[in-house]
Amino acid sequence: MARFSVRPILAHAVLTSVAFVMIYPFVWMWRASTQAPGEIFGRLNETPPLFASIADNYARALLDSPLPRFMLNGAIMTGGILLVQIVTTVTCAYALAKFEFRGRRLIFAIVLLSLSVPAQATALPIFIVLARFDMLDTYAGVMLPYLTSGFAIFLFHQFIRSFPDEIILAARLDGMSEVEIVIRIILPAMMPALAAFAIFSITFHWNDLYWPMIVIRSVDLAPPTLGLLFFRGQEGGDSFGPLMACATLVTAPLILIFLAAQRRFVQGVTMTGVK
Repeated sequence: MARFSVRPILAHAVLTSVAFVMIYPFVWMWRASTQAPGEIFGRLNETPPLFASIADNYARALLDSPLPRFMLNGAIMTGGILLVQIVTTVTCAYALAKFEFRGRRLIFAIVLLSLSVPAQATALPIFIVLARFDMLDTYAGVMLPYLTSGFAIFLFHQFIRSFPDEIILAARLDGMSEVEIVIRIILPAMMPALAAFAIFSITFHWNDLYWPMIVIRSVDLAPPTLGLLFFRGQEGGDSFGPLMACATLVTAPLILIFLAAQRRFVQGVTMTGVK
């Protein structure tokens, strides 16, 4: 006779509750983007047609604000940061994991120590440097502080450290340079780890508001999160339907990217954690 256990039921109940708490704000955001402003808070006696509310909210989100420009800015900044981060962090992680040189442990300790330094602590000196070089209100000004990542170096170091040395030695005997080894051998093998970090990096920089709000002044260079603030200011804070439509359109790419890379994301986190 099968034994009845309460533990799986409790575990699933807790997970379901946490999932509901996490998902509900997004559901409310999408639902508000399909309603008239007065309908969101129940102030309308007659409910307008659903299609009319959706068309009005999303049309205003796309036409009353330069939302496509905001999303293009976000794609340029996020994509540029990710590409440079991969170049700098993979090469650094490879050197720390596979080369023996004086100060290697100290450098790796500094990398780990950098993980405990909040971004707010370095914002002022970086801002002063950018101001002296006239790099404020530019793409480079937003991207420069994030062109490398201590978290990525640590994540990739854990993966590359477990990579078989025999394969690397055989490649060197075949005459491959270290750059060729990284590009042709290491990178294809660590695609799950790259996918995991890409999800973290894209999500963080696409949603980042703190640093763009300090550096960016013009609407034409605003990323999506800062663009939503400009739109809210233009609308006076009363048009919640179009504002939620903007937020839905800004959030949708992240959801699609995560769903497309979900398997590699889980695989990358698992592999780097176990190894």
